[in-house]
Amino acid sequence: MLKIAALFAVTALAEIVGCYLPWLVLKQGKTAWLLLPAAASLALFAWLLTLHPAAAGRTYAAYGGAYICVALLWLRFVDGMALTRYDAAGAVLALAGMAVIAMQPTQ
Repeated sequence: MLKIAALFAVTALAEIVGCYLPWLVLKQGKTAWLLLPAAASLALFAWLLTLHPAAAGRTYAAYGGAYICVALLWLRFVDGMALTRYDAAGAVLALAGMAVIAMQPTQ
């Protein structure tokens, strides 16, 4: 389970970086060269999703919980914003949902 959680975290980070870099280009006027590593990061994201053992739909559903938590960590450490108790409560609920989906009995 720890291996899958780590894979989810790396997958989420690749997706966030792939979306953050174009945001910097479009919103903050950064160099368009950032679109190249953004595209590579999104390609890595897509490839990482194929490494998950469950069916694609179930993987995407469970991944959502990990994505929420990584996005909140990004908010705190990259954007420099303090997290609220609502952020923490949402993360706990998202992780609980992820656990229910990811840890269901196999058939």
